[in-house]
Amino acid sequence: MPEVKIKVVDRDGKSHEIEAPTDMSMNLMEVIRGYNLAPEGTIGTCGGMAMCASCQCYILSNHNLLEISDDEEAMLSEAFNVKSNSRLGCQIFISDELNGLEIEIAPE
Repeated sequence: MPEVKIKVVDRDGKSHEIEAPTDMSMNLMEVIRGYNLAPEGTIGTCGGMAMCASCQCYILSNHNLLEISDDEEAMLSEAFNVKSNSRLGCQIFISDELNGLEIEIAPE
């Protein structure tokens, strides 16, 4: 499958159905930036190194994501607006298993 469908709720509460390529080694933060679903400079400010939490999102669907890494868990422990379903978009890599994923971008 060259692309997966992902539903993204932006920070204004607007829902977007997007397609993300599975063959480009992209992560969710990069896809969100590519679709301009968050204002420039407000998401992925660390470049995807799990060091800023600006790409925090809430996983709304029942997808089995890769286990959270120690770096991601440490960053989320210092972030604002963290929920039990919080993840960093830069740590979620686009793959076939993400087809149908539903997320909400966390507030700034």
